[in-house]
Amino acid sequence: MRTTRPTTRTLQIACATVAAALLATGCGRSDDSSAADNAPAKISSGKAKGKLVMWSMGDKADKDLQSLAKKFEQQNPDVTVQITAVPWDAAHEKLTTSIAGGNTPDMSLIGSTWMAEMASMKGFQATPASFKESAFFPGQWDTTKYKDTSYGVPFIADTSVIYYRTDITTKAGIKGAPAGDWDGYLKDLKTIQATAGKQNAKLRNATQLQVGFNSWLFWLPMVWQQGGDIYDADAKKFTFDSPEVTKALEYYSGFFKDKLTPNDKTDARQNLQNGLIGTVQQGPSTGGDLHKNAPELDSKWQTMPLPKGTQTAGLAGGSDLAVFKDADNADAAWKFVRFLTEPKNLAEYADASGNLPAAVDSWSEGDLAKNPKMAAFETQLKVTKAPPAITTWQQIADAIDSELEKLAYGKATVADVQKTLQSKATSIGTGR
Repeated sequence: MRTTRPTTRTLQIACATVAAALLATGCGRSDDSSAADNAPAKISSGKAKGKLVMWSMGDKADKDLQSLAKKFEQQNPDVTVQITAVPWDAAHEKLTTSIAGGNTPDMSLIGSTWMAEMASMKGFQATPASFKESAFFPGQWDTTKYKDTSYGVPFIADTSVIYYRTDITTKAGIKGAPAGDWDGYLKDLKTIQATAGKQNAKLRNATQLQVGFNSWLFWLPMVWQQGGDIYDADAKKFTFDSPEVTKALEYYSGFFKDKLTPNDKTDARQNLQNGLIGTVQQGPSTGGDLHKNAPELDSKWQTMPLPKGTQTAGLAGGSDLAVFKDADNADAAWKFVRFLTEPKNLAEYADASGNLPAAVDSWSEGDLAKNPKMAAFETQLKVTKAPPAITTWQQIADAIDSELEKLAYGKATVADVQKTLQSKATSIGTGR
């Protein structure tokens, strides 16, 4: 199992969601649309030239990205790539301020849920037609879209799967992975819970759900798995009042009512490592941490895709590469984007960093194809969806987190939460 650097966890959460106030519609560039805004950028023939400035999110330099930049420079002797690390907790403000002031670098790594907001500020160039949507997982490509136009290229994919302790499930009498459908999965969790303090002496809860901050990341796929959604893009209206949302809220609430999960906000990954829980829904960094911190458990845990409802579904998160409208060297920037997302190069980056590659063919390169514990991630990425491409998404996500926390603590009913979410979301609106 590949190890994952500590910064990867920060990246994966921050790129999915960082609470930040959205800029007012009067700030920055004009909101007037034009055909030129949606016209795809064009990449010249020949090698990249000149100075290329890129921002990369993280508390320190991404050595694996720097390594690929050196390779790019070797193939393009007349270009110089300068990569500057920008801490995730400062990235949103730095990016929006630079766009509003017309003082951007040439390109940047962008958290996927920021794409719509910054594209609405007319901060990015539209993606060149030479980048093919089919080369990337569908959900990941959708993270680059705003009003049906792509403004970037997927780079780091992120999604979650179910990790389970095979020693705990075996003692519960479960052969192989827990059931892959929701009814069967819940039945297996109750079977695991029954062994707490008995066959599994240290076990406290069968699983652990996220409570409060970022809980939407884990709950939203439950809605999609029921065949529903929280937003109708065609009608431009929120649909928290749908039967599918009811079902997803009932599932979430039921975990706590049945004592299958704690609500104390303890570290789920540490609890899985310590045998205090039997399963957990997490991203790829969990596997890296388990291997790094408890290699003796490598033979005692495995992964599986998320449970299926009326359909399979998961959340597409991660980070995209975008070239700014005010780039001084846009041509070299797009050539670097093309280089970074070539399957072999992206697989090289994934193997070194522990991140998931967003390009489909990267999964047949490098170590990924050889690692059975990563197979569930590839399966999940094939059915992921992106959150609604609206500029107010962070505010909606915060509202979901707040209401789910009430469910977790038994301070509201499913009906109350559903009604509140529909009202809050409608009041917040979709922004630009």
